Amino acid sequence: MPGELGKQNLVTLTRFIQKNPNLDAQKRDEFALLFSAIQLASKIVGNSMKRAGIEHQFGLSGTINVHGEEVKKLDLIANDAFKEALVSCEQVAVMASEEEEECVIVDEQNAGKYILTFDPLDGSSNIDANVSVGSIFGIYSKKSEGKTGHTSDCLQAGRELVASGYSIYGSAIILVLSMGVGVNGFTFDPSLGEFVLSHPDIKIPEKGAIYSVNEGNSSYWPKATYEYVQFCKSEDKATGKKPYSARYIGSMVADVHRTLLYGGIFMYPADSKSPNGKLRYLYEVAPLSYIVEKAGGLATTGTQRCLDIVPDKVHLRVPVFMGSKQQVLDVEEFFKKYPESK
Repeated sequence: MPGELGKQNLVTLTRFIQKNPNLDAQKRDEFALLFSAIQLASKIVGNSMKRAGIEHQFGLSGTINVHGEEVKKLDLIANDAFKEALVSCEQVAVMASEEEEECVIVDEQNAGKYILTFDPLDGSSNIDANVSVGSIFGIYSKKSEGKTGHTSDCLQAGRELVASGYSIYGSAIILVLSMGVGVNGFTFDPSLGEFVLSHPDIKIPEKGAIYSVNEGNSSYWPKATYEYVQFCKSEDKATGKKPYSARYIGSMVADVHRTLLYGGIFMYPADSKSPNGKLRYLYEVAPLSYIVEKAGGLATTGTQRCLDIVPDKVHLRVPVFMGSKQQVLDVEEFFKKYPESK
């Protein structure tokens, strides 16, 4: 019916980029190619996830990665999908992956001017249980001179990101991204083969009532973290504060995605076992901190804004608290109250 025209959402990710008023013409063309590669890799990974049980792709690959972790078969599939897709788009000079010990330098013939950091399959320890997992990526501009990139190009603070995002593989494949202004989500429509705008202009609630952390590590936490989580669970009749709900999936992408939509706070703090934190900065913390901040939230180590950290190595680990503005500010107050926790 004529009155129904325009009510259906037919904005694909490619069209969204090409019509984006915040990008100049050159960057629109470059981002269209870059995100076409990311979409392709996400489709490959999502399809592999669906068929893993049938094609016997669950379980371990028999290899150990640079972090000393056992690698799942799907980790390797995802890593190869992202590497191949990104090299083929001819927009990338250097790639840093969780599964690679060193940065991958793209040969001069195929090199572009962007740096891609990515975790090809975050939360892969949950794969065999069919829990939502995802892929995380960050995009930087190349800083070094010449056509060929260098490892130093990857060692940039999160505030230097020009775009970042993640694909989450659950009941649907959803690709959430920011290209510097706002955060938008695109859901994969298998019948069209396209990612279609489904979550326009995502804003994280300023205050939330959910906390997400692995409390099995609580005996190793510093005082500030321990007391903050106790605060989350407490009731204050004078202010009307009620205990927050606890939700922890154990897949960073899934936990952060829920936090982005519902509000609250996601935490992976430092502890006596991992005094520098456990999550990797370049391809986990920085890209997701960028998303959270562009959606109106905050991300901190407890004492420092995550996006201000300048990494000195590719696989740098840091603690992180990210989510609704009020919850993150509360965390920082606890770290000021217990400075020995720094």
